[in-house]
Amino acid sequence: MPVGKAIPEVQNDEVRRLASLLEVSKCLTDTIHLRKSLRFALELLGEDDSVDEVFILLDTEDAGRELLTQYPEEPPTLMSRARSLGKIADRVIESGKPVIVPKASLEPMLGGRSRVPAKERSLILVPLILAGKTFGILAMELHYDGERHYERALHFVQVVASLVAQAVRVNQLAEAEKRSLVAENLHLREELKQRYDFSNIIGNSNAMREVYERITQVARADTTVLIRGESGTGKELIAHAIHYNSHRAEKPFVRVSCAALPETLIEAELFGHEKGAFTGAQFQKQGRFELASGGTLFLDEIGELQPSLQVKLLRVLQEREFERVGGTQTVRADVRLIAATNKPLEDAMNEGAFREDLYYRLNVFTVFVPPLRERQSDALLLADHFLEKFSGKHGRNIRRISTPAIDMLSSYHWPGNVRELENTIERAVLVCDGHVIHGHHLPPTLQTAEASDTLTTVDLAQAVAAYEKDLLLDALKSTRGNRAKAARILHTTERIIGYKVSKYGIECSRFR
Repeated sequence: MPVGKAIPEVQNDEVRRLASLLEVSKCLTDTIHLRKSLRFALELLGEDDSVDEVFILLDTEDAGRELLTQYPEEPPTLMSRARSLGKIADRVIESGKPVIVPKASLEPMLGGRSRVPAKERSLILVPLILAGKTFGILAMELHYDGERHYERALHFVQVVASLVAQAVRVNQLAEAEKRSLVAENLHLREELKQRYDFSNIIGNSNAMREVYERITQVARADTTVLIRGESGTGKELIAHAIHYNSHRAEKPFVRVSCAALPETLIEAELFGHEKGAFTGAQFQKQGRFELASGGTLFLDEIGELQPSLQVKLLRVLQEREFERVGGTQTVRADVRLIAATNKPLEDAMNEGAFREDLYYRLNVFTVFVPPLRERQSDALLLADHFLEKFSGKHGRNIRRISTPAIDMLSSYHWPGNVRELENTIERAVLVCDGHVIHGHHLPPTLQTAEASDTLTTVDLAQAVAAYEKDLLLDALKSTRGNRAKAARILHTTERIIGYKVSKYGIECSRFR
């Protein structure tokens, strides 16, 4: 062949290979659907007229050597050929080095190819290597060509094998991350389910037992629930308990505060919006109804919802469908609705601020959460629960609440309900400098008549005496009424303890 023609032909061959490498690399960027991407990559390699077959073998500990993908798709024949690689494949796997077989019929390690075929083949096998370990083989069968530059062909296949190995590696990392996220998601869901199980709601008063009964009655149904109660009583906790004890527990629980979002945004937040629906809407966005699909949507402070949105919400409750802001496509809503309010909706209806038809749609099943002042017996249980919670959270070793402090907690009327009690105990944990919470660790609202309406106004002497009595009672309680031990705890004498006991009229026998 004239030299002038050979050089352009070689150059054209190199250009084709570079173009093939570019296309293969593009295919392998989709590591999510790895097998499909590898199939496309092998098809690109098979478009070369000199290529008969291309396939990838994986060497796994569990399944042994298996065919991952191939081109063309002739599974029975190709599987047979893949197995017939035999010892030569073992050599590539063990050594991690490529093998070139110019004439397959002359290679004794190929076993079944010992007879001269009607058409001679060449074979190139390249190891797939990750982290220094061979995990497979990229094999290419070619028409035999005595003038072929095998080293150049090998270099091309090695580059492709490197791209394949990297794609497999990225896929492995993505799959590992996916498994980790799935496991974490399941763990968090289980944690939420345990946390919001209604058996973990604190309280054994008659009022709370009625709440438990109501939760049990409605949890398994898809009925709309209206939770009513003062601010801070734990309405969201009740909503969580209903969701995580329902058949929708594995689906999302989405919360929306109708009072926290401005009127201009709440419609888009609830129902989503289309791209270009308003200034700043640069893309389509799903609303909370869509995000809660299959699960539960909790609308807190429903009494604050604007009348214009009440109409749209009413349609969702009636028809189970809506349109995004700026859209015309109807979206179906498979959502259970739980609403909560701390306002008397009946008064809002009389004032024209709340639609009567929406009220009756929401008021299908009502759960009344009692204020803490109506279940004072639960205050101590809640206080102990919060003490354990915040002692652990803030790394404090606080073991109990003193008797006088318990009396103060029990007699306070708690206008802020459970939320106020929780904040009170957290503050006490932070300011406590020992192992016991005393009365002086509680906030001033529990210690002044003006705020609490529970204690009388005292002068300095009375305040000191009250504190002294508090310490004395706590020491006697710890020692089961033993004055000598109490004296040692308070670093004083038994005679002084006896005097103080007589002064404050304390009966030591009640601590035994």
